[in-house]
Amino acid sequence: MVGLSKTIDAKQNQTINAFLLFYIIIACQVGVGIHGFQRVIYKEAKQDAWISVILIFLFAHLIIFVMIKTLEIYQNLDLYEIHQQVYGKIIGNFFNFIYLLYCTFAFFTVSKNYIEVINTWVFPYLNSFLLTISLLLIVIYAFTGGFRVIVGICVISFFFIWWIPPILFFPLTYSNINYLLPIFEDFTSILKGSYAMSFTIVGFEILNIVYPFVKDNERKKVNKFSQLALLTTLGLYLLLMLVALTYFSGEQLSRTVWATLTMFSIIKLPFVERVEIITICLWLIIILPNLCLYMWAAYRGTFHIFKANPRWFYVIFSIIIVICTSLVNTRTQINHINNIFGNISFYIVFIYPLILFIFTLISKKFRKHRVNQK
Repeated sequence: MVGLSKTIDAKQNQTINAFLLFYIIIACQVGVGIHGFQRVIYKEAKQDAWISVILIFLFAHLIIFVMIKTLEIYQNLDLYEIHQQVYGKIIGNFFNFIYLLYCTFAFFTVSKNYIEVINTWVFPYLNSFLLTISLLLIVIYAFTGGFRVIVGICVISFFFIWWIPPILFFPLTYSNINYLLPIFEDFTSILKGSYAMSFTIVGFEILNIVYPFVKDNERKKVNKFSQLALLTTLGLYLLLMLVALTYFSGEQLSRTVWATLTMFSIIKLPFVERVEIITICLWLIIILPNLCLYMWAAYRGTFHIFKANPRWFYVIFSIIIVICTSLVNTRTQINHINNIFGNISFYIVFIYPLILFIFTLISKKFRKHRVNQK
């Protein structure tokens, strides 16, 4: 438990270089959503779904810039502490509790979607309760190592992502570029597609919690590496979307739940017959940073609000996740949960930072006015 104490009580011993934000943000953005985001976007934007991907990422670039400007005002404070500074302790803790619930909900959504993929593609008769417990034990083991251990997992997971583009060469040989036509058919539908895509690319909001752990002399580089991370993730998602749009016909894509895994399933190698199964198993290393960072962010919230003991935190947190997982079983229920989380995450990740920035400027102006009066 030494690592956990350091993350809260001795930030200077857990500080990181700014370039590591590149790996952290990518690790948070690439998760279970990559398995089948194409169908959701295609239902709204049709063949212009690739434009929706570009638009939502452009919006994300703006939002992360605003986040950094807000964090620069308070320098060594994370989002939970900023809430208390801007709104006061009572209202600030109310917003902190909402963000704590959001991090818990994000953890549950990612873990449940991954467990469903395992049950569908690899172990259809394995009890999801056992998978949940196994996943939680792995996450807790990494979580108790402290913030730097989690960052190390982010770096490792980055290198497990970049085998995807070469594999896409196989479905690309069967692609038909005419499926992308006509272009810009309905701009309203493109915007709806961007809204639907927001669920897939959330994760970069973890910067609100990580920023104080960046070394003081490295803070000027935060924007550069954060924006570069978003640009890299855009390249990956855009490539997957374009390949799916040209590989599947419109009717096929609208009925394919996991388009990425389905494209991998056509690959036959002399030494491996089911490439998609290996992909799903290796994907644990890719989603592990998602889960660790959301749990860590949730713990930061419980510490600021309740001064929670780390042991009690991950016991109660695990019980909540297990109960919620056992209540959601069917694909319809999971889709409903994904839709709810998508709607909530859009406002928390894409809209609220703009509102907070405005309140931060107002609060800063009032503080400056009080100082001048004194």
